[in-house]
Amino acid sequence: MAIIIKKVSSKKELKTFIRFNYELYKGNPYSVPDLYDDMLGTFSPKRNAAFEFCEADYFLAYNNNKVVGRVAAIINKRANETWNKKEVRFGWIDFIDDIEVSEALLDTVARWGKERGMEAMVGPLGFTDMDAEGMLIEGFDQLSTMSTIYNFPYYPQHLEKLGFEKEADWVEFKLTVPDKLPEKFVRISEIILQKYKLRIKKLKRKEIKTKNYGQKIFDLINEAYAPLYGYSKMTQRQINQYIKMYLPLIDLRMVSLVEDENSELIAVGISMPSLSEALQKAEGKMLPFGWYHLLKALFFKKPKVLDLLLVGVKPEYQSKGVNALLFYDLVPVYQQMGFKYGESNPELELNKKVQSQWSAFESVQHKRRRAYKKML
Repeated sequence: MAIIIKKVSSKKELKTFIRFNYELYKGNPYSVPDLYDDMLGTFSPKRNAAFEFCEADYFLAYNNNKVVGRVAAIINKRANETWNKKEVRFGWIDFIDDIEVSEALLDTVARWGKERGMEAMVGPLGFTDMDAEGMLIEGFDQLSTMSTIYNFPYYPQHLEKLGFEKEADWVEFKLTVPDKLPEKFVRISEIILQKYKLRIKKLKRKEIKTKNYGQKIFDLINEAYAPLYGYSKMTQRQINQYIKMYLPLIDLRMVSLVEDENSELIAVGISMPSLSEALQKAEGKMLPFGWYHLLKALFFKKPKVLDLLLVGVKPEYQSKGVNALLFYDLVPVYQQMGFKYGESNPELELNKKVQSQWSAFESVQHKRRRAYKKML
């Protein structure tokens, strides 16, 4: 097979790059397509604030003029400086089940990285932690979420044959929304509130700007996530971008904040109705009718599943049970809104502090994903 790799250099090729994933997984009951317009923004240096500290190129693999694979080559200079590494990332990687294709794509990323002085290749990773990351290695028969990657079982098989090794694993949990909070959970939560002089804060829409809560939330995420694998702190431009893009879509009933006696934000939990089925129906496009399916899931006929998008706690409170307060507040909201299950989204397998918060709920670890590494 003669594989030709071509760098994306036109808007038409970028559209092909974005839509290749949808075409490869068309009709797959577990894959959730990315929104085309969102991906255009992600790959645009003008629209994506991560390009302040990232460099990237995108590549397509062809065989007989047919697209058979894609990959993004990324250098996050901020993460490399933070962790004292020289790593090139590969992201948005998809390929048919032919190892010549996957090898050609990854060799292209390796050469691209070596030309820029990199010493190792890691992935799948995006520009930052706010992008989907990790290759699925368990849970191929589970519906994906809007913020995670779905891939065929042959993907990790290819990487391992090509000499890639485990760098980090994330696990995901499916949580049952209880009919009633356990009495012990309620009692402990109320003790924590009193002991540390904390209060649960329900956010109002106008406060995102007038009281700077948008900024406070992302400052807290930066602080809480700083020690996590590969994390690079969000810049002010990124924070402004996320406040503008995401917070207007969030149902504030599904957001919980915890503050101390000085009204300083110490914990945040952000969740939303699952958009997985709506994105499948929309086929990754807002027009002509994709917007209808998304708005329906967000505001009218909500699904039975919710996504736990972000949970962050200030480091000094992470071993004091403060996480419990978020769900002490949110579980009654989930019950009232008719949700039956929650998706935890990826958590580093070594992050036992986060995983311990699910001990009070009926849960099952149903997915696992992996970042791979290979020296150049």
